[in-house]
Amino acid sequence: MADRFKNIKELRKESISLTFFFDECKGRFKLVRVTSVDINPEIRITEKDIHRPGLALAGYVELFSHNRVQIFGNTEIRYLNQLSKEKRIKASEKYFNFKVPCVIVTNDNEVPVELVEIAEANGVSIFKTPYPTTRISYFINDFLDDQFSAQTPIHGSFVDVYGVGLLFTGNSGIGKSEIALDLIERGHRLVADDIVVVMKKGESILIGSSTSLSKHFMEIRGVGFIDVRSIFGVRSIRYQKRVEVIVELENWDSLKSYDRTGLNSKIISLMGVEIELINLPIFPGKNITVIAEVIALNYLCKHYGYDSAKVFQGRIQNKIKEKSNIKRGLDSENLFDRSTEYFEHDFE
Repeated sequence: MADRFKNIKELRKESISLTFFFDECKGRFKLVRVTSVDINPEIRITEKDIHRPGLALAGYVELFSHNRVQIFGNTEIRYLNQLSKEKRIKASEKYFNFKVPCVIVTNDNEVPVELVEIAEANGVSIFKTPYPTTRISYFINDFLDDQFSAQTPIHGSFVDVYGVGLLFTGNSGIGKSEIALDLIERGHRLVADDIVVVMKKGESILIGSSTSLSKHFMEIRGVGFIDVRSIFGVRSIRYQKRVEVIVELENWDSLKSYDRTGLNSKIISLMGVEIELINLPIFPGKNITVIAEVIALNYLCKHYGYDSAKVFQGRIQNKIKEKSNIKRGLDSENLFDRSTEYFEHDFE
């Protein structure tokens, strides 16, 4: 039931090591070490935001966010270069009295010798990148936001159907993996099975992926574990996908009222993000795979501005209005409700 999403526990990293940060970013963002000392494995990055320390270099440190990754752009480097050697040393010493995680110099700027020497003396690593300040700031922010984002494991199967991320949930043994397998056989792509790791990206996007252990594997009861990539090829998988619709499978209950029109879409909050929820009753013989494809296509139609439920509602309202006119004698021709007013001959 939808109640399964109410008490989901969000998990967050408290910190990442500077060694991990450099190893992951050096290739992506062309980071090169300027300092000669080895990276201290005990240094931790604890914040997802970055900091431009212009005022801190000038001596104002009351609001200095020293525990963030520090970005030195053209402004900071030119400011240091216009100082005398004595003042540059003094400014650098005051700056590195604070335990900053690291310094990234942008635009391939030459780093002042005094800054490098004092950084090494304090065990702080300086990196350099050819990217301009605005661009590297975006890259580093995005990387750190990804590392410190909230995430939670959800029991289900996650499939990319026509480009729409459908997350199938439901009680154990209800057939989530079998539906996912059927969709894969029809050309759709598996993201994760059994355990789906859902991560909050930014403020309004949920991204789902598999665990490193179960990646591309599925458990089919009675068959065992299968490797989807090996059986169906690389076209049948993807590493991550945005979660757009949650399809909750449940056994048919004749006493329960199910949505018949689609006018009142059920929206739930998952990790603070609103996601459409569809409660789909199942019973033997019901073609859930085709229905899943229709759910995806219907979502795309609504995404691009066409809501079939509202269009059909408009037709009903117009027909009621027409019937009302007939009763008042305003229309005597449309007495019968036919979809076609004139049937041509059909001799087949």
